[in-house]
Amino acid sequence: MIRAAGGVLWRPDPSGRGVEIALVHRPKYDDWSHPKGKLKPGETALECAVREILEETGQTCELGRRLPTARYLANGRPKEVTYWSARALGGTFTPSREVDRLLWLAPPSARPRLTQPRDRELLDALLATTAR
Repeated sequence: MIRAAGGVLWRPDPSGRGVEIALVHRPKYDDWSHPKGKLKPGETALECAVREILEETGQTCELGRRLPTARYLANGRPKEVTYWSARALGGTFTPSREVDRLLWLAPPSARPRLTQPRDRELLDALLATTAR
């Protein structure tokens, strides 16, 4: 079993009406998703989520409510990804080989951009909890 963790990273919309969602582009897969990654030995899922969000987006964050756990096959192996709502606290994005682009989008624009249906379900779960 591959274990991973991540978050649906959000921040208040500058207009004060709603939120913006951070999406990362991974050139290796040419997809748009929420920040996530594999647990390191001895690392908790919570620690991994905070680390991966920082590494992939440059943002420090405050984790909130647990979101649904995603379970799927990755290269024929079962994978389980634990997710949280993650409020962005600030930082600066630096492109890397793993993540070359970061977008902040309103939920109606973020939803169709997400490549995997399971990521759209996570966005819906976040919005149902009013991004807390």
